[in-house]
Order: sequence, then C-alpha cells, then structure tokens
Amino acid sequence: MLTSMRLFFVIRIFLPFAAGYYLSYTFRTINAVIAPELARDIGIDAAGLGLLTSVYLLTFAAFQIPLGVLLDRYGPKSTQVVLLMFAVLGAVIFAGAESASGLILGRALIGFGVSGCLMASFKAFVQYFPRHHLPLANGIIFMIGGIGAMSSTTPVEAALGITDWRVVFLWLAALTAGTAVLVAVMVPPRPERSAGTQESLAASLKGFGAVIRHPKFLRYAPLSVLCSGMLMALLGLWAGPWLRDVGGLSRGAAANALFLAFGAMTISYFSSGWLAGRVQARGIGLEKLSVTGMCLYMAVQALIAFDLGSGADIWSIALWVLFATFGTAGSLIYAGLAGAFPPELAGRVNTALNLLVFLVAFAAQWGIGVIINYWPAEASGRFDAEAYAAAFLVALAAQGAGLLWLIAMPLIWRQR
Repeated sequence: MLTSMRLFFVIRIFLPFAAGYYLSYTFRTINAVIAPELARDIGIDAAGLGLLTSVYLLTFAAFQIPLGVLLDRYGPKSTQVVLLMFAVLGAVIFAGAESASGLILGRALIGFGVSGCLMASFKAFVQYFPRHHLPLANGIIFMIGGIGAMSSTTPVEAALGITDWRVVFLWLAALTAGTAVLVAVMVPPRPERSAGTQESLAASLKGFGAVIRHPKFLRYAPLSVLCSGMLMALLGLWAGPWLRDVGGLSRGAAANALFLAFGAMTISYFSSGWLAGRVQARGIGLEKLSVTGMCLYMAVQALIAFDLGSGADIWSIALWVLFATFGTAGSLIYAGLAGAFPPELAGRVNTALNLLVFLVAFAAQWGIGVIINYWPAEASGRFDAEAYAAAFLVALAAQGAGLLWLIAMPLIWRQR
C-alpha cells in the first residue's frame, strides 16, 4: 500500500509526463477527424493528406536517436520541457496556415516537439520505479495516450460544430505550453545514480549499436514495429475515411466509432500492462504474450482488408474495436526489451525501437494514401473500397514477413 508521501511522489512523476503523452496522441490522431475540413479548406488529395499527416511521424522518428542520448545524458525533465515548446510553435503555425506547405511545417514541428513525450516517461519510470513495476507503469502511460486519442474523435467533432479546426489547434497550443510548465515545476530532480553522466557523445551513440545488434532486439523488433506502426498509421488517419467510405457511416457515426476504438485501445493498454505482470510472475515471457496478441491483430486486419464488414455498421465498428484492442500487443516488447539491458541504456533501447515504429508508421500512412490514389475518387470525394483493400493487404503482407522472420531468426542466428 502506498503511503501518502509515496503517492504524492508518484503523482509528481506521472501527472506531468502523462499530460505530455496525452497531448502527443491527441496531435497524432486528430487528422482522422478533421481530414474533410483540411481537404476542403486547403485542397489536398489522398496522397497529400497522407503526407501531411505522416510528416508528424517522420520528424518524430528522425529525432529518436538524439533523443535517446539526451534522455540518458540530461534526463527526461529538461529534455521534455525544451521539446514541448517546439510543439507549441508548431500548433500555432498549423492553426494559421493557408497552404499545404504551412500545414506540413506546423505538423513537422509538432511531431518534433512531442517526440520525447513517451520516451521521457519511460526513462523517468526506469529512474524512479522498481523494474518489476515497469510493465504496469508503461501500460498506464499508454492508456493515457489512448485517452488523448479518444479526445481527438467525438469531442473534436463536437468542437467543430461551434468553432473551426484552427481554433482547436490554438487550444492545443495553450495546453501544450501549460504542460511544459507542469513538467518544469512538478518533476523532481534526477536521482543521484542517474544524474550527470560523464559518458562521451561517441560512447552514447555507440550504445545504440549494442542495442540493435542484440539477438533479442533483432528477433522481436521487426514484428513489433510493423504492427505498432500500422496501428498508428490506420487509427491516426485512415480508419476514419474507411469507416465513412467503406463502412458507410456518417461523419458523426465515424467519429463515435473511432472514439470506441480508441477507448478499446486505452483499456487494452492498461489491461495488457496488468496482465504482463501476472504472466511474468508465472514464469511466462512477455514475448509469448505479445506475439500471440499480434497474430490476432493481423487476423483482424485480414477481415478489414477483405471488406467483410461492408454493409453492416455494427460489424464494421466491431472490426476496428478489435483492431485497436489487439494492436496494443506490440507495445509489450518495450518492457520485454528493457529488461535485457542495463538501466543506463534504457533511453536508447526505447528510442531505438520507437524510431523504427515511427518510420514504419510514416511510410504506411503516406504509402496507403499513394496506393489509394491509383483508384479514382468518387465525385463526392469518397475513396474506392478496392483501393483501401489493396493498401491494407500490402501492409498486412509486411507484417506477415515480420512474423516469419521472428520464427526463422533463431535458426539463422545459430548458423552464423
């Protein structure tokens, strides 16, 4: 049982970092709801919408390696405060943009600015909390992100009924600035064991090499990043248009469906963190639990890709709820890999994995738009159902390759 002092200390760690990750996920997924407004006001097609939305993921990914070094050298508090101010600037630019290039610049700065929200949380948890609590702590922070995603669906759709997307982004800019202040004021100084590392920059970068060459990383990272990246790519943009174009839902119903999907994702993140602790206590590795979940996740994607939900609203919604539920399975690999390395490499372990996740998400989110553009859109602006199916099947094939690699890698490694 936590004492009141200990509880206050936990809140000082959780609340500021959770607020940052909440906003990070809100920014990440909001385009799934405001896409029609962006297309109408700025005039962009499916490929342009995919590029605009995914540039967040690109700048996010591009900063992961230096982010890991900064987190391990200077700590999560200082790193988070500075980065969040770039997100504030990006949100203001996005709100005032009159062209696609302005939107892209703003969204790129947002992605850069929130690139440390999750990893700073993970680093802080490693510094302050016992290692056996990490799966639950990580699950809770993922859950907070899910709540942020939920906030970008039905609540944003309701806000668009009384204002426009530009004002919404100004609100988000103000909330982000407030979060930076919260981190600066509430988060305690780093523990002595983690402060003031004298490791050189060259040695810090070399640590990434040790991480990515590790057999466990090589085996489990490909499938995990492919599955997690696809979760971001689809829920962050293409699930909304699919529900309208293929599922036949109205805008409001599609927003509500996304709300349910993100709600399922939120519950799944928390429950998977809780379940992971119970599974580990029985001597079962996190990897087995994660891979089982990812296989179920791919099965759901096959149902979506083959359009078996078309014409039945409830089934279409149910498929995306299941997609979001099982899509969290890949995140368990974060805690599983962190346990294979010393604490001083924690920032680099997580950011190496996160880098790959966001690169996949960027490629998938933009690439799906490119594939969809090969089929002509309807006069109403709806995209072709066959275009979605083709794009989703390409993504599913990539994940299947990741699963085959996971199965075959031990044999390949032994033959070296």
